[in-house]
Amino acid sequence: MNEDKASLETDNLVNEENSEISNNVPLDNAGQEITGEAPAADPLTAAKAEIAELKDKYLRLYADFENFRRRTAKEKLEMISGASADMVKLILPIVDDFERAKVSFDSSTDTEALKEGVDLIYNKLYKALESKGLKAMESKGTDFDAEIHESIAQFPAPSEDLKGKVIDEIEKGYYLNDKVIRYAKVIVGA
Repeated sequence: MNEDKASLETDNLVNEENSEISNNVPLDNAGQEITGEAPAADPLTAAKAEIAELKDKYLRLYADFENFRRRTAKEKLEMISGASADMVKLILPIVDDFERAKVSFDSSTDTEALKEGVDLIYNKLYKALESKGLKAMESKGTDFDAEIHESIAQFPAPSEDLKGKVIDEIEKGYYLNDKVIRYAKVIVGA
């Protein structure tokens, strides 16, 4: 029991010392009292430091933007050249077919077989272009639309119901992924 009283008295002494220390001026790491205040920062020096920091942030942001701009321009060029290469790869077998047809024109006298070969090559080419999103316009017999048609002439309409409509199509128009890439050249009934 005496030991318990002794430990309580020791604890009380430690608590009294801590309370005295906390009530006094603050101490540094060595346990010495800190006297005086920290020197006040010069407002001009602080402003210059802030300006230097902001200038550094601006330059870094500008450099990041320039890198982004260069990278996207490079990626765009690569995408365009990649798309061109993809299209050329698609058409090369058709060019080979044309070369074989050209050789057969020189050696063959059967015009029906030659016509059939050319039709097959045409269909192969058209299917390849369709697979890339090409679609022909159907203009003949439709109302004239200046958004997709280019009128090259007007003729008197053979019947009253063909007035203001496309009578004939001189050159087909085409869509690529639902965007007009070539306007149809048409003759309109007047």
